[in-house]
Amino acid sequence: MPEEKLIGKVFSYFKKIGVAAVEITNDGLIVGDKILIMGSITNFEQEIESMQVEGNDIEEISAGKSVGLKVTEDVQVGDFVYKLI
Repeated sequence: MPEEKLIGKVFSYFKKIGVAAVEITNDGLIVGDKILIMGSITNFEQEIESMQVEGNDIEEISAGKSVGLKVTEDVQVGDFVYKLI
């Protein structure tokens, strides 16, 4: 079973385009990493297929930055994002 490492929190969600804005507080993310998004009604895993910063596609993001993640299900502001290791 994979280990879960808290890496950030959803601070905005754009439902029409399926993008969660996430503040990365711990570690970093690379396209292809597997994540778990969990909250009061949210609980799903997915592989990161797309990340953007200010409209530009990126391959990786480090702690202390914000990123837009394409998500496969609806999320809520305040949901926690975990990296599955």
